[in-house]
Amino acid sequence: MGLIVQKFGGTSVGNIEKIKHVATRVIEEAAQGNEVVVVVSAMGKTTDELVRMANEISNTPSKREMDMLLSTGEQVTISFLTMALLEKGYEAVSFTGWQAGIQAESIHGNARILDIDANRVCEQLSAGKIVVVAGFQGVDTSGEIMTLGRGGSDTTAVALAAALKAERCDIYTDVTGVYTTDPRFVKSARKLQSISYDEMLELANLGAGVLHPRAVEFAKNYGIPLVVRSSIEQEQGTIIEEEVTMEENLIVRGIAFEDSITRVSIFGLTGRLTSLSTIFTTLAKQHLNVDIIIQSITDTGTTNLTFSIKTKDVSEVLNVLESNKKELQFERIETESDLAKVSIVGSGMVSNPGVAAEMFAILADAGIQVKMVSTSEIKVSTVIPDKDMVQAVETLHVKFQLDERMVVKA
Repeated sequence: MGLIVQKFGGTSVGNIEKIKHVATRVIEEAAQGNEVVVVVSAMGKTTDELVRMANEISNTPSKREMDMLLSTGEQVTISFLTMALLEKGYEAVSFTGWQAGIQAESIHGNARILDIDANRVCEQLSAGKIVVVAGFQGVDTSGEIMTLGRGGSDTTAVALAAALKAERCDIYTDVTGVYTTDPRFVKSARKLQSISYDEMLELANLGAGVLHPRAVEFAKNYGIPLVVRSSIEQEQGTIIEEEVTMEENLIVRGIAFEDSITRVSIFGLTGRLTSLSTIFTTLAKQHLNVDIIIQSITDTGTTNLTFSIKTKDVSEVLNVLESNKKELQFERIETESDLAKVSIVGSGMVSNPGVAAEMFAILADAGIQVKMVSTSEIKVSTVIPDKDMVQAVETLHVKFQLDERMVVKA
């Protein structure tokens, strides 16, 4: 008998019939003799609808009250799912995030989990009950409700798995696993049997929406095996673990992409050694994330700085920079929108030089202009025109042979 944490996303619990189906999947796991903790998201588009209604009241609703509001979505789901389990004859109990002992930092809308006091969950498991926990939420040291931001339920599930020393964490979703790229855009995308934590972390950070980066980070740090699988189909999912053992590694294992990227260029920075740190510290204080960064020094001794951001953050970034212009000491700012980021990821790049050059050649042959580049040991990211994004992904997917069947180790 082991302890299994299961997580079901919004589409998996989108209505009462789906919640009853989820109850069946939970019972299947419990019937094997396992202790089960279930983490759920809000039903379907509940969160989006709550945000819409809040915006009808205020264009800038209180962040505290938004957390109070949005946390109710998951509480509805845990109640319904627990009722369904009880109706099927299984002992179960529902907990909000704070009842489950999830302690979060004091950042409304995007808090991180700091610690979990799992005693109450353990007590209920010892009593033979299935424990159903609301994802996406916790409580800070002042007792204030905090939500965990996008993908918060994934993070809740993996963090609970770590705190409870679970055997594994199953992430149930509307896809059957992790694919070489998004199958909604590339029909030849294939499901991977397994992928390493590092590769999955890069893909998640680069726009692959199947898992949130924080969840993968937790899993890697605590050695929790993750399985991404379908909540509908009885099919083997994708195992995310430290070492990939089920398939021979291709050099490139996946392609991630993200639209709505903007390039911000700051011209005429003074040559102070602290200029860069001051700019990025100023943005970080406002919780504004930048991505690809390029610096160049001009003949006159000034510095030009270019970085990429999500387009939705443009106005806020510009406001922060302009309001701190005197301290930051720059001449002007220019932006370019309608861009996208396309990235290739694979641990095989470490021992295979020239992958970046091959990627650039493939894009050049397709007539696609590369505007920015970022690399690490296992990924190469490019910023390209948004209109070329799908063509770039499709072309790279074929050229790096991701559409071909992988060789399974004996």
